[in-house]
Amino acid sequence: MGLLTSWREVTAEPGRVVAPDERLPWPQTAAMGVQHVIAMFGATVLAPLLMGFNPNIAILMSGIGTLLFFVVVGGRVPSYLGSSFAFIGVVIAASGYAGQGPNPNLGVALGGIIACGAAVAAIGLLVQAIGTRWIESLMPPVVTGAVVAVIGLNLAQVPIKNMAPTDFDKWMQAITFLCVGLVAVRTSGMTQRLLILVGLIAASLIYALLTNGLGLGKPIDLTTLASADWFGLPQFAAPVFDAKAMLLIAPVAIILVAENLGHVKAVSAMTGQDLDKYMGRAFVGDGLATMVSGSAGGTGVTTYAENIGVMAATKIYSTAMFVVAGLIAILLGFSPKFGALIQTIPLAVMGGISIVVFGLIAVAGAKIWVENKVDFSDNRNLIVAAVTLILGTGDFTLKFGDFALGGIGTATFGAILLHAVLKKSR
Repeated sequence: MGLLTSWREVTAEPGRVVAPDERLPWPQTAAMGVQHVIAMFGATVLAPLLMGFNPNIAILMSGIGTLLFFVVVGGRVPSYLGSSFAFIGVVIAASGYAGQGPNPNLGVALGGIIACGAAVAAIGLLVQAIGTRWIESLMPPVVTGAVVAVIGLNLAQVPIKNMAPTDFDKWMQAITFLCVGLVAVRTSGMTQRLLILVGLIAASLIYALLTNGLGLGKPIDLTTLASADWFGLPQFAAPVFDAKAMLLIAPVAIILVAENLGHVKAVSAMTGQDLDKYMGRAFVGDGLATMVSGSAGGTGVTTYAENIGVMAATKIYSTAMFVVAGLIAILLGFSPKFGALIQTIPLAVMGGISIVVFGLIAVAGAKIWVENKVDFSDNRNLIVAAVTLILGTGDFTLKFGDFALGGIGTATFGAILLHAVLKKSR
C-alpha cells in the first residue's frame, strides 16, 4: 500500500503538469487509464496476431507486465508495457510462422523471448552497478537507427508473400493501407492517434461489405464470436528452450534497452525530473515483464511510445493511471469474447495493416538518425548504416556449426561490431 498512498492528489488546472508521484482525483485518473488502454490497444493486439500468438494472452501479460514494471521502478517511471514489434522478425524466423492462424512452433519462440528478457534484466543490473555511459557508447544512434530500420525491412516479405493469396486480397491490402493513410492525414485528436485501429476497423467494414454483402472473396465468419464466452481462462502456452531460437531472438535485448533508454530520457525531459537513477531498474522491470510474458505464452514487451505521446499531449505523467490501465488490460485478457473478436479480422486486412506497421518501423529507424543528427559525411557512420540495412533486408545468414544467425541477428551484431572496429584512432 505504500506505493498507492504515496501519490499526492492534485487538481487538473489548465496547463499544469501532473508529476509521476502525483495523481488526479480517482475518477479522472480512471478515465486517463482508459485512454492509455486505447492508446496501446492497436499495437499490443496487432503484434501477437502477426506472430501467431494468442491476443488474449498478449493483452493479459501486457497488464501484468505494466504492474510488474511499476513495482520494480518504485512507482516513479510512468510507462505502459505492450507487445514489442522488435520480436516479430526474429520470432517468424525462429518458428517458421507462415502468417495465418496460431503459430505451430509457439513454444520455441517463447523460449527465445524468455532468453531475451533475461538479457535485458542482466543489462539492467549492470547499469545499476556502473551507469549507462557504456550503453550509449556501444549503441550510438547510427547503430540503433540501423537496427530498428532493419526490423521493418526484414519483415516486408511477410504481408506481400504470405498474406494475400488472391488478387482480391491484394486489392484489399491496398484499400487497408489507404484507409490508414486517410485516417492519419484527414483526422485529428484521439482518432488520429488511433490511426492503426481506426483504419483497421474501416477496412474490415469495407471487406465485410464486399464479401458478406456482394459475394466477393472469403466472407467473415462470426460463428466463433457468437459462441465465445464473455469471461474465461485464456489458453496459456509453455516455452521450449531451443538454443538456435534463443540465439536468434536474444539480440532483440539491444532494441528493448534502446527503447527503454529513450523512454526514460523523454519522460525526464517532459517532466523536468531526473529519472536517470531509475534507468537500471527500468531495464530490469522490462526484462522481468518479458520473461513472465514469455513463460505464459505472451509476446515480449516494451515501453510504449504511443503512451508517451498521450502523456505529452495531456501533461499528465502520474503512474497511478498506468496501474488503472494495467488492471483494465488484465480484465480484457480474461474475455474469450474479446479474443474471438480479434480473430475475425480478415487476413488481407491484417496484411495491409502489416505493410503500414512494418514500414513505420523502418522509418522509425531513419527518424532516430534525423533526430540525433547522425553525420553521414562520416564514412564510419555511412558504412555501418549501409551494411546493416543490406544484411538485414537480404536476410544474410551466418552458420556456426549447428547454429544459424539470420538477417536481423547478423545486422544487429554487425552494426555494433562495425562501429567498434571502424572507430578512428586518436
